[in-house]
Amino acid sequence: MTPFFALVDFTTMRQKSPTTACSSKAKRILIVEDEENTRYALSRLLVREGFLVDSVSNGCEALNFLRRQSVNLIVTDIKMPQMDGITFLRELNKSFPKSNVIMITAYGGVESYLEAMNLGAFEYINKPIQIEELKMVMNKILGADGS
Repeated sequence: MTPFFALVDFTTMRQKSPTTACSSKAKRILIVEDEENTRYALSRLLVREGFLVDSVSNGCEALNFLRRQSVNLIVTDIKMPQMDGITFLRELNKSFPKSNVIMITAYGGVESYLEAMNLGAFEYINKPIQIEELKMVMNKILGADGS
């Protein structure tokens, strides 16, 4: 198991005001990641950035969650048990076709990149995740002010 600090670049992490995460303008992010340490680290980072964050460990759990709760953005791993990220993206398109999705992977390749982008992923980011890159992509999706 890879330690979470090897998968996430913490050098630019800073904490936002705690009231930001509770405000009515806070955007909801769903993290779909089977690696518990990475899921936890991403959740903490995004909460510190002022987002409301939910997380699940695979695509099946994500689809079930999305039937109960809408989100503004989904950050999903590609390689996961039960339902991988590409299959999840296909199923997501059937039930929630206008979803904003960022794919993340430690096993990046041209084929999976092209497939993810053809299925409507907004971006494809390789691990280890560079926080500034993730924030830049999220701002493109959600708006420069996070909305």
